[in-house]
Formats: sequence, C-alpha cells, structure tokens
Amino acid sequence: MISAVDTNILLDLLMPDSQFGARSEGALFQSAQSGALVVSEVVYSELSAQFANQESLDRFLVETGIRLERSSTATLHLAGAKWREYAGRRPAFTCVQCGSPVTVKCGKCGASPRSRQHVVADFLIGAHASIHADRLVTRDRGYYATYFPKLVIFTGAA
Repeated sequence: MISAVDTNILLDLLMPDSQFGARSEGALFQSAQSGALVVSEVVYSELSAQFANQESLDRFLVETGIRLERSSTATLHLAGAKWREYAGRRPAFTCVQCGSPVTVKCGKCGASPRSRQHVVADFLIGAHASIHADRLVTRDRGYYATYFPKLVIFTGAA
C-alpha cells in the first residue's frame, strides 16, 4: 500500500509540543508498516520552510522513509478541475471543522468580505494522493472527502 502524506502530519512531528504530534506520529508509523510513504512536490515545498537547507529536508525524508513522488499531468489536471469545482460553489467563509457556511461582516460598514479558505496547493495534494497513492494520511478529512470522494483518508487511531 502506498500512503501519500499531507504536510500537516509532518509538521506535527517537526513542531515542538504539537497538539496532534502523538496522533500524527502514530498514523505515520501505521502507514509505514503498511507500505511506502510518499509526498508530492507541494508537500515538499511546504516542508522546506521548516529546514535551513535542502540537504536537511532531504535527510529528514530519507530518515523517515518518505520519498518524493513527482506529479503526472493527469494529477495536475485533476487538481485544476477540482479547484474550479470548489471555487464555483464555496461560500465566502466556511467552518474548518464542519464545513458549514459562516457569515462574517465588517465591523465598520457591514459588508461581507470574500475569501477562499483553500488554495490550489490543497487540491494538488488531494489529486496527487488520488493518482499516485492508495490513501492520504492527513488530519483534514472534510474537503478531501468532498472533492476526492474515492480517496481513502487515513487519520490513524483516535
């Protein structure tokens, strides 16, 4: 089994006193026991901010048994298609826990700001896992389940 790993799982391991550190470590360990671990270019890029140089990041990936799996053009196309679907149907703001629309008003004029809470990078991670892996190890199950319904989401033991 190939498990794609989302950035949040790896950041939980790298950040001191992470609220989800033990859970993410367990999910990663379970996934490694089941087969290969991979990350996309997006996850690699997001992780780069946590390391002084490329060599340190590459060493971390080798030490954790994670390999960079490059995206295919099919991955890139799927990510764009799912982003288009998301951008066309999402309200300005949604709750990150349950996905319900949230109304936000400016305290001065009462206008509602417009913003997207997910960026194309999120959809690249989901598309990459859909095409290059058997499942995605993540803490973010909501929008992945909505936009990639066939993708198996693995969060580890609760």
